[in-house]
Amino acid sequence: MHINAHGGGMLYDKGTYYWFGEHKIAGSEGNKAQVGVRCYSSKDLYNWTDEGVALAVDSVGSGSDIEKGCILERPKVIYNAQTKKYVMWFHLELKSEGYKAARSGVAVSNNITGPYKFVKSMRPNAGHWPMNVLPLHKSSNIPSQGKSYTGSGMPTHTDSLNILGRDFQGGQMARDMTLFVDDDDKAYHIYSSEENSTMHIAELSEDYLSHTGRYVRIFVNRYMEAPTIFKRNGKYYFIGSGCTGWKPNAARSAVAESIWGPWKELGNPCRGTNSELTFGGQSTYILKVQGMQDSYLFMADEWRPDNAIDGRYIWLPVTFENDNPLIYWKDDWKF
Repeated sequence: MHINAHGGGMLYDKGTYYWFGEHKIAGSEGNKAQVGVRCYSSKDLYNWTDEGVALAVDSVGSGSDIEKGCILERPKVIYNAQTKKYVMWFHLELKSEGYKAARSGVAVSNNITGPYKFVKSMRPNAGHWPMNVLPLHKSSNIPSQGKSYTGSGMPTHTDSLNILGRDFQGGQMARDMTLFVDDDDKAYHIYSSEENSTMHIAELSEDYLSHTGRYVRIFVNRYMEAPTIFKRNGKYYFIGSGCTGWKPNAARSAVAESIWGPWKELGNPCRGTNSELTFGGQSTYILKVQGMQDSYLFMADEWRPDNAIDGRYIWLPVTFENDNPLIYWKDDWKF
């Protein structure tokens, strides 16, 4: 069976793993959302059942934010124990606007496999400053006002341009993203912001449907995307990538004692053949494997922008040396 779940995330629920990802079609138009988010289920991570389309895009002409032809990427689903709802977040770009919108979309369902109902899209934390805001951000000096930049570079440092201040009223840009639920059931939205120059970690509301306004900037001006976060022995770990479009690059890793940081970069966690290009892939999720001590699974995508449906997946175990996460290339392996 061809699994069509790109840029995906995983949720373990009641003894079953559920894999959510972008449903792609053939050709370059497959990079746009023509179908929606698909779901697969498995008891053992080897054998998978197609659960169908969890979130369908709306029809052409509907005027919906998720109208067919929009860009809908990196869907992640988490469960809210208080509301008993399954909540999906994703990176959303409005139809025919390229990557200008830089929004986050939210959908919700009573059932893990869906159907999910689209709730809203927004730019996060409009009217809120991060907890580590600098005085210069609150100044009236905003050289970037009225300007936009490519997703892989700007003429100078993001703080010199005051991208944060530029987007204060309308909300911060949010592109590549993931979700993380901590041991206390608090959930966090982690996304590439400020023209992709800086990551934000933002706390979600109790129902997981919006932001509380508490957030921090991390990896300032480091141009990271494809974020993943997991927790091990009380420490928080990050694995992501640089910004080189669809082309692979060297993965990056970091560790922190608190979700809010400070985060210490650890370098490229990959080892072995083609490790300088993350084995030809890009990170999308780190899964804690249930029932196995200290077992984590690195999930990555091999992107094929000219024929989106042909994108493949890389799954490798995460090992630890001196508490640093490492990912060794293996031609084949098993749990």
